[in-house]
Amino acid sequence: MNIDADDFTLLGLPKAFQLDRAQLDGAWKALQAKVHPDRFAAEGAASQRVAMQWAVRVNEAHQRLKDPLKRAAYLCELAGVPVQSESNTAMPGAFLMQQMTWREALEEADNAEQVQALSDEVSAQRKARLALVTQLLDVDANAAQAAQEVRALMFIDRLSEEIDARLERYEDEA
Repeated sequence: MNIDADDFTLLGLPKAFQLDRAQLDGAWKALQAKVHPDRFAAEGAASQRVAMQWAVRVNEAHQRLKDPLKRAAYLCELAGVPVQSESNTAMPGAFLMQQMTWREALEEADNAEQVQALSDEVSAQRKARLALVTQLLDVDANAAQAAQEVRALMFIDRLSEEIDARLERYEDEA
């Protein structure tokens, strides 16, 4: 095993966006069982420190790969196209217009049904964009376009959090 290996190699998984979650979790548990510091208790402090580094590395890989957006961004990075969500916020005009429409709809919604309808629409758009990311990364090998979709999905996730918070307020009032 190589601690510097990419997350997929480390966990013995195919380097692909579409992952079987049960396979990912199983690989993580199996590797975690091998490197857990408790297994090295009798071997002294140095061995335990190395085991701790391995355990942290394995957990980081699992956390990154289990989240679809983090996994997509990581695959883009591995392909030499970092997402750069902090510095690159360029989006196609049509997507920016859609964002503005959604935000206006959220502001103007005055009941839970309207907010839920918006939530359903945004969720459907997220699902469609995740399918596109799968196509772009696993079939087309187009990391540049996938990175743009990942940035769009990050916007969508932030909006979804706002929508969920608004729905929770309606639930609290009921």
